[in-house]
Amino acid sequence: MPLTKKELEDRLIDLKSDYIRIQGDLEKMEATVGNSASAEKLLVQIEEEMQSVRKQLATLK
Repeated sequence: MPLTKKELEDRLIDLKSDYIRIQGDLEKMEATVGNSASAEKLLVQIEEEMQSVRKQLATLK
């Protein structure tokens, strides 16, 4: 079942929040010379999902 406009907007807000949190974690990892590859991969996945949600929202407007 397709998501409603409100559900898509809420999902986009959640994704943005996750992105900001992971980006902060990534900066901490890089500062401590940690392995940041998995965080970088997760950021890319979130970016792709945000793009998908934005496209779905655009079709509803």
